[in-house]
Amino acid sequence: MQIDEAPAPRRRLPLYVLFAADTISMTGNVMALVAIPWFVIETTGSAGKTGLVGFFTLLPAVLAGFFGGALVDRLGFRSMSVVSDLASAVPVAMIPLLHATLGIDLWQLLTLVFLGALLDSPGGTARTAMLPDLTEMAQMALERSTAIKQGINRASSLLGAPIGGVLIVFFSAPTVLWIDAASFVVSALLIAAVVPGTGRKAADGQQSYLKELGDGVRFLRGDRLVLVIVVIVMLTNFLDAPVFLVYLPVYASRVLHSPAALGAVVGTFGGCALASTLLYGAIGHRLPRRGAFVVCFIVAGLPFFALATLPPVWLAVVAVAVAGIAAGPINPILSVVLYERIPDSMRGRVLGTLGAGAYVVMPAGVLLGGYAVEWLGLGRALLVVAICYLAVTASLSVNRRLAEMDATGPTEHRTVSSVD
Repeated sequence: MQIDEAPAPRRRLPLYVLFAADTISMTGNVMALVAIPWFVIETTGSAGKTGLVGFFTLLPAVLAGFFGGALVDRLGFRSMSVVSDLASAVPVAMIPLLHATLGIDLWQLLTLVFLGALLDSPGGTARTAMLPDLTEMAQMALERSTAIKQGINRASSLLGAPIGGVLIVFFSAPTVLWIDAASFVVSALLIAAVVPGTGRKAADGQQSYLKELGDGVRFLRGDRLVLVIVVIVMLTNFLDAPVFLVYLPVYASRVLHSPAALGAVVGTFGGCALASTLLYGAIGHRLPRRGAFVVCFIVAGLPFFALATLPPVWLAVVAVAVAGIAAGPINPILSVVLYERIPDSMRGRVLGTLGAGAYVVMPAGVLLGGYAVEWLGLGRALLVVAICYLAVTASLSVNRRLAEMDATGPTEHRTVSSVD
């Protein structure tokens, strides 16, 4: 007589702690993205140096995403998250420390900003990689947990910037950087104390580091659906990155003549995207993934046509509200599909490579977007983006490979291996 094994007890606390650590760490990062440029302007008065610091903030995300993914798999997800957070806290804290004591030169600031971003990226990859295992422990639908995590990302961006700005007004930019460093430490302590170690099996650790990097790239090339996703994300990131970083600020300055209007437009997008992300978390497991993905992606780009007319502020707010509502479910859908297709033992390096690919085109898109405004004018530049975005997203409706998004169905529970 065969006796069925009792189901594993539900453990929600590790997943909730992961969400809390992500919220603390990411909010601190967004506050730093406000504080560091302000610190540079205050101490140097140079817009050129501010842009240079921004470049050294973005570049490490590409490098660490690609080269750090294999380290995430080697060390285990929890260990990498803790080590990365603690290591990132040091260069961030060194900026206000040097400023208050010996003084800080530009080359030192660039070095510390570069190191802080370089060390932070693997930790983010590790927390993303451990989500499926902790979701299984909590016996929660993967669609719901990924939506919550994406909601945290959007909420951190939405709230971190104004919080950072208020703290700068009442205290100083160096004070905000101290808080950011402390947020890394708190995140590390939470993960170390509560979250169990998950990751690949020890037998996989005998491969060389370079071979593991190559394995991640080969996986992307071999899985046609994932490859389609990578290409689509790269193209759309290239097109829409300048919308928020170039076109909307220029529109607010030259057409609306109001920085408050810019805040209203950007805040509306963020708030609507957050709301639709959370709504997808509640009902997304009942929807066909491919249909929701294609419709949301197409609709998210249509408001660019309205923005290209350089409308009054109320119409711009309506347009970005539609874009935000449509954009919210896209990342949770992609995350679920990737979690189901990427082998557990390769999750770190594949997700890291995906992140590097998503980031690598954005600086070029922003740079070209700035010149496009000068060459074509703001309205025409936005119209070109709208047409290209529609062409890219409409192609998804006839891409047969996307049918595989619905092939796997609900995520099956897997045995979680402890490595830490």
